[in-house]
Amino acid sequence: MEEYPIETVLEALDDMSPSTKRPKVVLFDIGGVCVISPFQSILDYELSLGIPPGWVNYSISKTAPDGFWHRLETGQILMDDDFFAGFSRDLHDPVRWATFYQAQQTKNLKLPKQTPPVPNINARWLFFDMMAAARAPDPWMLPALRNLKESGKVIVAALSNTVIFPPDHEYSRTKWQDDPLRSLFDVFVSSAHVGLRKPDPKIYQLALEKVDQFAREHAMTEKGRTLGWADGIRPQDIVFLDDIGENLKAAKAAGFRTIKVSLGKAYEAVEELEEVTGLSLAGDHPKKPIKPNFNKGQKAKI
Repeated sequence: MEEYPIETVLEALDDMSPSTKRPKVVLFDIGGVCVISPFQSILDYELSLGIPPGWVNYSISKTAPDGFWHRLETGQILMDDDFFAGFSRDLHDPVRWATFYQAQQTKNLKLPKQTPPVPNINARWLFFDMMAAARAPDPWMLPALRNLKESGKVIVAALSNTVIFPPDHEYSRTKWQDDPLRSLFDVFVSSAHVGLRKPDPKIYQLALEKVDQFAREHAMTEKGRTLGWADGIRPQDIVFLDDIGENLKAAKAAGFRTIKVSLGKAYEAVEELEEVTGLSLAGDHPKKPIKPNFNKGQKAKI
């Protein structure tokens, strides 16, 4: 058998397509990936009101970057009565509602031709229902996350748009390591603590810097030497999982590999993550999609 200089072998490894190499970092979103999506709660609520699905997300997205939701997720404002009043105003804008509804009419010809009044949405109730839903771990992703952590083969990191609860709230955590889920991560980038949120390109750069710092600081450990952490982390060394298209698009622009997590079907993303990492990660939860709850919340207001 012909032998090759080690330099030649290493160059060949470096030239491998990024899509064929095991990532050094698996970077997770939290809501809708590691825990049940708050979007599931929104969808359930909209269906219970008889609203064309998508209004709440549309309203939130169209108020970026200065809407009350976005300012909360970047730590600019407190979660107090002023926030809930402002968030409610954002959800009850008649011009934005008319634009949304008219767009939905082109997709669903059964909708009434006359635009109905803005739906009466209880912003505070909806917000806390979303937060409560997002406390429950995703039944497919949590076992995968734990198995990935136990494998010791990658840096396990998180990049999440977050909120800060009041100190006296039951969901408040003074240290993120105190949270059972967050303690699984080697690196955790929280939007509300760093003043940036996805899909701002700056937060992806910050995440890259944080995982690179972690790798270099642990490069001389047994794991670090085995996994080549002394070389640091490049964008193509990261696989990022998220449930929102614009966040994944921004991650791709930053050079990350991406995996889309579909609402109620995270098991599909786990299967893709297994292919990317070459590891057995799935738990034993049945692979059946989570269906919307049509009876949740209040009855139709339009």
